[in-house]
Amino acid sequence: MYSKYKCFIFILLLSCFSALAQKKIIENNLKPDTVIIIKSKPAIMVAPDNTKTDSFLVQLLQKYPQYFDSVLQNKRQWNVQFIYTQINKGANGIPTLKNYYFNVNPDQYFYPASTVKLPICLLALQKLNELKQTGIDKNTTMLTEQNQAGQTVVYNDPTSPDGKPTIANYIKKILMVSDNDAYNRLYEFLGRQYINEQLHQKGYNNVQLLHRLSIALTENQNRATNPINFLDNNNKIIFSQPMQYDSSKYKQRQDTFGTGYHIGGVNYYKGNQLVNSPMNFSTKNRISLPDLHNILLSIVFPEKVASSQRFNITLDDRNFMLKYMSQLPTESTFPPYSADSITYWPAYCKFLLYGSEAGDFPKNIRIFNKVGDAYGQLTDVAYIVDFDKKIEFFLSATIYCNSDGILNDDKYDYDTIGYPFMKQLGEVIYQYEAERKRNIEPDLSNLIFKYDK
Repeated sequence: MYSKYKCFIFILLLSCFSALAQKKIIENNLKPDTVIIIKSKPAIMVAPDNTKTDSFLVQLLQKYPQYFDSVLQNKRQWNVQFIYTQINKGANGIPTLKNYYFNVNPDQYFYPASTVKLPICLLALQKLNELKQTGIDKNTTMLTEQNQAGQTVVYNDPTSPDGKPTIANYIKKILMVSDNDAYNRLYEFLGRQYINEQLHQKGYNNVQLLHRLSIALTENQNRATNPINFLDNNNKIIFSQPMQYDSSKYKQRQDTFGTGYHIGGVNYYKGNQLVNSPMNFSTKNRISLPDLHNILLSIVFPEKVASSQRFNITLDDRNFMLKYMSQLPTESTFPPYSADSITYWPAYCKFLLYGSEAGDFPKNIRIFNKVGDAYGQLTDVAYIVDFDKKIEFFLSATIYCNSDGILNDDKYDYDTIGYPFMKQLGEVIYQYEAERKRNIEPDLSNLIFKYDK
């Protein structure tokens, strides 16, 4: 009798839980085969393909249907993913971090575009530290030579104070305006094998950085990187690096995108022949949103990631990165971006919170970030700070803005879908942070830098 009673209670409880789970599925417009893991409030919903979504973020977006109804309905079609990290500081100043995910799946491919420049900058500084016995540093003159077809030389840089190319100036150009040529020069300094081996050793396994940007080269040409000479103040060579060739074999991928794409024509990005099949991205750059998010986190709070995940950079290197990630182009004397505020407006490359806004930038806010946009994919990885309201949080997001599905036609929905989404998402998370109670206000004084202007 007692065993039957226990069985009845068990079945009753199981039925109640099943009904509750089904109600949650309906409320969040999830597929019936979605698994809900209720560890604590809020719940993390994990789909069969390991896509993670926190119900907290779904409920937050649902409060703003005028902004996010289309996002919620088209999250798979638009390849929307974002990660919000909440920061709470203790009395000792040590941060506690809590990650929230929306439709995040490291295996779901998106073209990362210029976001790959963030780890490249860090690896360049790391490699300089490994070569410090040679006497070179980020301000040493770096001449890029040529060894084979497809490679180009660089002997001067008119955007630097003395006209000499340096790794420091390349990093500035990358972090402020996302300069593609500057990325290519650091890619050539590092060598493709070093880039991928180092990132994999640090635990960023969902990464393949395989090519330069903005120039059409074969796979073998991208495996080979230019010879480089570093000069002292007397223009004497103090370190020479021969051409490097990456003979590594990489895990084969089946990454495709879109429903069709253009090829041919004069313009590398726009052709006149339409191929009615998805475009193959299996030999193009790849990095997941969680890896990008954690790489940024490792710069801001290196103590919050495993020591193996950190980059071997100095405190001066870290501050250099943070300064130029946050410096506005209108504050830059060299490179002289402030001389062209039409092309480089204050919030240029600050998608989250500002979208494509060209107006004034508030003095109390700084955004330490790296953006990317290409093939209709828009991405921003950001650490956002408000010095007046004592707000700080991480927000990384990506969205595919290509309603016709055709790539290389220069017809993308950045202005109608991408930038508005980035701006509105940033505003909603910022507003939530502004209203969120904190036991201890963070000390943000170490993030105040002296900029050029």
